[in-house]
Amino acid sequence: MGGRPIYLRLRSGRLDGVAAGHHGGGGAQARSQDRHSRIDHTRVQPAPPRPAAAPEGEYEMAEKKDMVQIVALEKYFGEDKERVHVLKGISLNIPEGSLYTFLGPSGCGKTTTLRCVAGLERPDGGKISIGGQTVYASGERVYVPTNKRPIGMVFQSYAIWPHMTVAENVAYPLTIQRRPKDEIKKKVGDVLKIVGLDGLEDRPAPKLSGGQQQRVAFARALVNEPKVMLLDEPLSNLDAKLRVQMRSEIKALQRRTNITTIFVTHDQSEALAISDQIAVMHGGVLIEVGAPQQLYTRPKRRFTATFLGLTNLIDGKVIDVDGDSRPGKMQTNKGILSFIPAPGLKKDQAAVISIRPENIPLHKDKPQGLENVLEGTVKEAVFMGDAYQCKVAVGDDLLAVHTHPFNAVSPGDRVYLHLDPASCNGLPADDKEGIDESMMGV
Repeated sequence: MGGRPIYLRLRSGRLDGVAAGHHGGGGAQARSQDRHSRIDHTRVQPAPPRPAAAPEGEYEMAEKKDMVQIVALEKYFGEDKERVHVLKGISLNIPEGSLYTFLGPSGCGKTTTLRCVAGLERPDGGKISIGGQTVYASGERVYVPTNKRPIGMVFQSYAIWPHMTVAENVAYPLTIQRRPKDEIKKKVGDVLKIVGLDGLEDRPAPKLSGGQQQRVAFARALVNEPKVMLLDEPLSNLDAKLRVQMRSEIKALQRRTNITTIFVTHDQSEALAISDQIAVMHGGVLIEVGAPQQLYTRPKRRFTATFLGLTNLIDGKVIDVDGDSRPGKMQTNKGILSFIPAPGLKKDQAAVISIRPENIPLHKDKPQGLENVLEGTVKEAVFMGDAYQCKVAVGDDLLAVHTHPFNAVSPGDRVYLHLDPASCNGLPADDKEGIDESMMGV
């Protein structure tokens, strides 16, 4: 993962972080206990004390620590001939205070990784640490149970108890710990203010909207002051409009509390919108990790480019490359094209150029003095309000192009496409190393 990042922090303006605790319903779901069984909730380790404040306006150089460390994580499901290798040596460092997303298609291993961090699945190898505490280590025979880990968790189904009020739902982890009533009342009130539900303490759970129920689940996970919040596709049960609203609220909540958050989703737009870092996973393998803009604009792997939004792929062979500091040249069926090479791309290697539809200017007259200009015919032009979504035939291939609505085109128009080398990512053609396609859907 490389060295740890250094950042500037204005201490006098720093937000307090809400520390972590265990979600009341998670352990029961993971262990498939009898519905009448009782889950053991214990108090987690308190958050470390806040350092003394620096003088007003003084900046401090601080090393951003890793809150969660995952090393060579292995997991199998099934036995004998039915055994499936689900996680294949996953290693990740998740910085303190970050919103970190596991992104990938169904069966990629993202939820299994999250459940291993939570203690809801027991790995078959590797090591997991939370806040400097080892919670699982195969070589050391360490396994800390779920209710002893400093985590809070929100599942796809919020597990809101219908016979309880909002306050009773949120207070549940503290109630079964037999905390003092005054302490419970204060903590519940504080966390309901954070999630914007203050004033609804006495409302019955069935009287809440979907978004409000989700906030109750968040509040219940926060009330025990966890170090890490785990979110397993928490927006999947909401309608499209509410999903957009709630993902903004999740990001705002994470910023207010500064709690380290791991978010699991298969929705690319969600991941791009809320994440500080994204771990792209596929077939039990960690494909690539980076900031959203980096992964979208400068992916290093073909799978990342195709999974994170729509892109055009042009096959070819590298004929000139000198590291990744200057454009390379690729021989394609559309001629020689210039591109920005991914790290490690070599001469004579089979490769693809990836370019996003919104990065292809469409001209009705041939532009002069530009590289990578292709002539084509518009086959389809769909007006979407903010753009025309076009399909342009260039030779035997169709390229997707999004152009401004004022640049109106119609099927049959002859046009010229400028594939700006700065927007052309040269990527290895073979992107299946380490990926077991047979486990898709697990």
